[in-house]
Amino acid sequence: MKRAVLVGLVLLIAGAAPAEEMKGPQISVARIDWDAASASLAERGPGTPAESFARLNAIAEAAFPGIANSTVPVLLPFDIDGFAKDLTANPGQPPDKMAESADRFMRADFQATKFFLTGPAGYDTAFGLVLANAPGFSDIRYAEPVYVLLSGLGMTYQLDGPSLPGGELVKSLQRDFPGIRRYLHESYIRYSFERYGVTYVAAIYCRDTRPRAKILTCRQADRVMDRFLRVLKLAGGTPAANHTVDVVPLDRPKEESKDFTYFSPGLLIPNTGLKKDTGGRADYTVYARLRFPLKDKPAFANSQSFNNWGDCDFTGRSVRNPRRKDQPYSCNVNGRPLVFNESAPSNYSYPWRDNFCEHRRFFVGQCPGGEGHQGQDIRPSSCTLFNHGADRCQPYQHEVVAAHDGFILRARKQEAVYLFINTPSTHVRVRYMHMNPNQLDADGIVSGKLVHEGDLIGKVGNYNNRERGTTYHLHFDMQVPTKLGWVFVNPYMTLVAAYERLIGARGTEVKESDPVPAVAGLPPVILHPSGSPAVALAPPVHTEESAAVRAKPHKAKAKAKGKAKAKAKAKSQKKGKPVKKNRRRG
Repeated sequence: MKRAVLVGLVLLIAGAAPAEEMKGPQISVARIDWDAASASLAERGPGTPAESFARLNAIAEAAFPGIANSTVPVLLPFDIDGFAKDLTANPGQPPDKMAESADRFMRADFQATKFFLTGPAGYDTAFGLVLANAPGFSDIRYAEPVYVLLSGLGMTYQLDGPSLPGGELVKSLQRDFPGIRRYLHESYIRYSFERYGVTYVAAIYCRDTRPRAKILTCRQADRVMDRFLRVLKLAGGTPAANHTVDVVPLDRPKEESKDFTYFSPGLLIPNTGLKKDTGGRADYTVYARLRFPLKDKPAFANSQSFNNWGDCDFTGRSVRNPRRKDQPYSCNVNGRPLVFNESAPSNYSYPWRDNFCEHRRFFVGQCPGGEGHQGQDIRPSSCTLFNHGADRCQPYQHEVVAAHDGFILRARKQEAVYLFINTPSTHVRVRYMHMNPNQLDADGIVSGKLVHEGDLIGKVGNYNNRERGTTYHLHFDMQVPTKLGWVFVNPYMTLVAAYERLIGARGTEVKESDPVPAVAGLPPVILHPSGSPAVALAPPVHTEESAAVRAKPHKAKAKAKGKAKAKAKAKSQKKGKPVKKNRRRG
């Protein structure tokens, strides 16, 4: 029977904003029945649960290093009993041979990856299955390995936002996993169950669509999941005293910054939510004490899509394909004046702007409407232009660093880098995107790499499926484990707190009714100053009258222009003058 203690992480804030404006997460802590876990072992042997699991860990360590560090019982698709007999029959094997032998005892054709992280908050691991090599999947054309992420959660996060889905009971698995439920949430199929007082969640990334050669459907993933769950066995872990969550000292600097300002969380650029009247997620939670993910200051958190040079996330622009540097245009959703120049001053200026729930077609359960951006865009200190005539920033000029001690999850050639953090107070995973995958491969940023806070991970890029596929920035997002596994949460205030520590000063919040500071802007770095004539930077301006002002929709302006043209046409026709037709530029 599971019991949980709800813990409010109290933030120690020194003379800063009121407590309700920056708060810690609420966490439920598992109470683990190690006696029940020990009793379920096939080869229990004499002694206490701690002694039984110590023997088990000594066997499994060769295949899963660090398994003894898990504070929850570890379930794996691994024949631990068969492996133990093999070790007895072949004593004295060197460690590399033992690890090689262990591969033969993976069950149901699943293969272990190098990602296996254990710690005070439980464990996370991943297993791959090549469907072409597994009996029963010949009808599925998907050729890439299917990865199953398995987590044993010693602590789960309780979220203040929209309710998590209730899921559905999986009748076919009730006998082996009483109460197991299936969830389809944020593009993952998840199966969640409780055993020994612990929440276990297995998840597979999938698409809820018709079968295609390059897409794994969620119905196909269900079949893989059924195969995976039926071969799980208890393989290790270490009994410990009841876990308590440490208070994270997220204190803020006493000194106030003269420059750093940030809009309130959830306050998007006007009309850039999922729908016209849909705003963001006003989440003041600081989920972890992190190091800011860019090495150097300053940095500017703001929108890439709805700022200068942005594509308005394909919601429409007043100029369909702007090509000339500093060419004016606007997004149709709000008519906000923009220019076709990635180095424009307002892109590299405070205040920060939250865009967690900005218009995107990604599933995000914590956003109004259930869709959003998933994370936060961050521009580095400056934009480097090839010459004065360039409108795009040169990539790989600024360093990206580890936000905490943790373990990397990333297959080669993948763009996304996950960093898993497992401490007595924190169990989160953060994701970095838009760095060059080839460079990440060359630097060994792959599954199983242990990094320490501040270690170099890569350089800020503009890679999105291809080089120059997006603007020059770092996408940073955060997920926390819940009863149905990992879900996206707003990292904005966590980043605000991390940035304040980086600059050694406390920022000023710009609320909805406050006047907006003038754009200061930082000039770009020009690699080849003599390449073309200089382009003057725009002077400091106010981009909005206040954070609450919603610019008039561009359609209204177009309508007014249309009426004026109609009047001019009628007037010309009366005078017998020919009327020039406007050609639409593609």
